[in-house]
Amino acid sequence: MNRPELVYDIILAPLTLGLILGGLGVVLLTNLIYSALSLGLVLVCISLLYILLNADFVAAAQILIYIGAVNILIVFAVMLINNHKYLNSAPPWTIGDSITSIVCTSLFCSLITIILNISWFGISLTNKSDQILERDLTNNVQRIGAHLSTDFFLPFELISIILLVALIGAITIARLEDTV
Repeated sequence: MNRPELVYDIILAPLTLGLILGGLGVVLLTNLIYSALSLGLVLVCISLLYILLNADFVAAAQILIYIGAVNILIVFAVMLINNHKYLNSAPPWTIGDSITSIVCTSLFCSLITIILNISWFGISLTNKSDQILERDLTNNVQRIGAHLSTDFFLPFELISIILLVALIGAITIARLEDTV
């Protein structure tokens, strides 16, 4: 889709605002349901950004997998496990909180360093005709697979490890609540 630059700027401003407000909502809201719904807003904005970049397959995968499955699963899990009787008994700050904040701060600093060191001038918006041929779609899927298994292998595996750690943490917290 060939759109003028002004249209990109007009569409990009609300999407950026939605990403920032949704991200702040995920972190700052104390109600877990509202926090999970804010995560849904962030994921929708990201999928719309993919559509702006003519990455239709990635946008569809984002909507189907993350919004349709993961975020709904998070909302259901929060609704089923949300137990208010344990909220007042939590200690104010522990050693685990200190370790977690150090790890998160170091990850944040490394991500900022990586973002600042990337040459963003090599990235351009793709142009494509209005007709999408099936072989072009197959080539796009093959290119995505090739990038995931070569260039983006390390970030892809790091995300899977982070999700595994979060799952183990959730199981551990659930077992601790059963013993109390």
